[in-house]
Amino acid sequence: MKNLIWIAAIALVLAACGKEEPAAPAGDQPAAVEEAVGDKAAGEATDEETTEEVVEVVEETAAEPEPEEQAILLAQTDAPVAPREWKYKEGQNYTRLVPTQPTLGGADKIEVAEFFYYLCPHCDTFEPIIQEWARNEPGNVRFVQIPATWNQVLVLHARLYYTMEVLARNGVLADGPAFHENVFREVHSRGNRLASEQAIQRLFERFGVSAEEFKRTWDSFEVAQKIRVAQDLMRRYNVSSTPTIVVNGKYRTGAAEAGSYPKLLELIDELVLRESLR
Repeated sequence: MKNLIWIAAIALVLAACGKEEPAAPAGDQPAAVEEAVGDKAAGEATDEETTEEVVEVVEETAAEPEPEEQAILLAQTDAPVAPREWKYKEGQNYTRLVPTQPTLGGADKIEVAEFFYYLCPHCDTFEPIIQEWARNEPGNVRFVQIPATWNQVLVLHARLYYTMEVLARNGVLADGPAFHENVFREVHSRGNRLASEQAIQRLFERFGVSAEEFKRTWDSFEVAQKIRVAQDLMRRYNVSSTPTIVVNGKYRTGAAEAGSYPKLLELIDELVLRESLR
């Protein structure tokens, strides 16, 4: 009788141990477990709730998903993603900068930078075109202009540009965009090359900036630092002509590569879209 009792007790112990199956390796978990973990990553359940769901699903591995649920799972996991067709080609219409270079602003927006200089006739032609584009730019885009500095006259004009920028930001220059446009008109329509500090100061005075305000800003550390940053970016981007467009420190292009100014705007939009999809 004692032997029978011991045999019965051993049988009960073995039955309890064999009821719980060992945990499946990570690679062999059912699809339903992966779906529950995915829900957690999407923020649709708390950690505690997700854990309970996984345990519950593991206990019901014998249950098959409903036909409709199975179709949805197949649609989500097996459907091929068609590659996007891009109109413009790397190496033909634009150059990719490797590695990606810094930008003037932060990473919160996609930066479109135009390198220009006031004496450049192509920049004069392109100015109203790019400004019209900039007025309609998407909310995730930041448009900036960076003056080229290949020689001393262009460095002088870069100082003009950044003096204008600082004075406009501080409210001393009432209309920075109008002043910027007038510099192009002064050079290309009136024949004034603005080749000296005195000639540039007279232009600022016509826009209501006093000689003291002009001189204080013209000689400021802030303006000098902006010029140094512009020179550094021009070297990093390997800018050799104007107007040159650089998108997010990664793609360099221009009208010659795109084929025309309208096509250049299309190319800029396409490169912005590429960055938006990253």
